[in-house]
Amino acid sequence: MDINKDQPVNQAAQTPAEAVEAKPADAVEKPANAADEPVAVKKKIALNIVSGKVEHRGFGAGSINLSQLSSVIIEGDEAYLDMGALHAKSKVEKGIKFSVNKEDVPNGESSWIVWVAADRKEEGNYYAGVTSCEMLIDREARRGWKILADHVNRMDYALKRRIMLDNVGDKEKAALKKLLMEYNPEMWANSGDDLKAALG
Repeated sequence: MDINKDQPVNQAAQTPAEAVEAKPADAVEKPANAADEPVAVKKKIALNIVSGKVEHRGFGAGSINLSQLSSVIIEGDEAYLDMGALHAKSKVEKGIKFSVNKEDVPNGESSWIVWVAADRKEEGNYYAGVTSCEMLIDREARRGWKILADHVNRMDYALKRRIMLDNVGDKEKAALKKLLMEYNPEMWANSGDDLKAALG
């Protein structure tokens, strides 16, 4: 009778070469899995954060960028859209040499650039940020006054959904209100009470 017949000789009898070949197979698989899993988890977390921001800001229209900004020019009792103001190339600015000193434009007439930022909420699109910047323009002398830093800051405030119309007179406010209401009545209806109160 062979006493070794029922013994687990196969595993015990592995040659050193077989044992060496078996180990690298496991060793290669485990590090690969270990390296793959953390990478997959990190990517998933990052994507969730981005997705959450879009959903939180509401219906995919919450990101802040210049494509959501429009510019309105107010001259006297007339207000009109002029997208050239985004690059300081509006109709009233063309050909004008600007100074930061009001004294350089003694005969200048007041004009305003109004930055209008649109956004979307559950009810629909609305005017979310509206800010005004004053300029003085003397067309005959081809000179003007404006504070560029103020224009940039107020543009930023509009993008941040602020309402700042403190430097605009009643006549100009009426012109701006008329434009916003006629341009899109639904957006005006959806806009906040702070804008409607500011424009009277």
